[in-house]
Amino acid sequence: MKIAIFSTYRYDEEFLNRFNTGHDLIFFTVSLNEQTAELTKGFEAVCIFVNDLVNESVLKRIQANGVKLIVLRCAGFNNVDLKAAKVLNIPVLRVPAYSPEAVAEHAMAMILTLDRKTHKAYNRVREGNFSIEKLIGFNLHGRKVAVIGTGKIGQAFCRILKGFGCLVSACDLFPDTDLAGQGVIYGTLEETVEGADIVSLHCPLSDTTRHLVNTETLKLFKPGAMLINTSRGALIDTNDVIEALKSGQLGYLGLDVYEQETALFFHDLSEDIIPDEMISRLISFPNVLITSHQGFFTQEAMEQIARVTFVNIDAFTDGTELLNEVSI
Repeated sequence: MKIAIFSTYRYDEEFLNRFNTGHDLIFFTVSLNEQTAELTKGFEAVCIFVNDLVNESVLKRIQANGVKLIVLRCAGFNNVDLKAAKVLNIPVLRVPAYSPEAVAEHAMAMILTLDRKTHKAYNRVREGNFSIEKLIGFNLHGRKVAVIGTGKIGQAFCRILKGFGCLVSACDLFPDTDLAGQGVIYGTLEETVEGADIVSLHCPLSDTTRHLVNTETLKLFKPGAMLINTSRGALIDTNDVIEALKSGQLGYLGLDVYEQETALFFHDLSEDIIPDEMISRLISFPNVLITSHQGFFTQEAMEQIARVTFVNIDAFTDGTELLNEVSI
């Protein structure tokens, strides 16, 4: 197949070319959206990532250009209008699990960084400042951590927490019996968050989870608790979280995702004025740590993404079962 691959960087080309099973790949650095849909003319498939926007308008335009297949090189699919894709008979395939440990370990790295302030210590020592004033942290052992969502990433994260000796509570529509057997305590959102020193989000974005963390749910948090989001940016109402940071209700914030990340993440804006006032405000807080959606970014995860992407494409071209098709 001739495939248009959007939102690409050198690392995407490296891994996709390495595991290519014989397809004609054309790489575009721009995202797929209404302004770039015409680039798909003459292609049979498009391969997209988290910040590409494939709404009904885009779907109709790319179908008119000859596109028969959409392949996501990620697990999330909230950026694709699945109902419209079904009407237009365009299958949408994804990579349902690519090294869940990669994201889980990044969440843990953010917790440890915020807790023990290793990023601040690193900068101090580089400047010849060996003081440890204001670098005090807390032991994770014995602390309660609330895990919202126990899919594959949430499960991997729970296992890491148990290794640290944490008391793990979890909330999920479908509790995992194996985790429960390992001592993870399931409950309602209120029960899970109550008294937790750390709350970590690992659930998908949907109509019911959008802005799950808002002014009302933040009132359930233990004052001074830490919030970590390595899942989807819009799970958090950013304005409400900023107010919670200002009041002290929220003591720490770690974000690898951001609800307005499309115009920011994966781009070098070091010479630009960033017009997004919310992200600028967040960056100014000393108790906030932001990384630009790199939780997935390990050798193992990139290899798995590439391999499964071509498994999906080959299944479509061979007319075999589309095991990773997203259904509604």
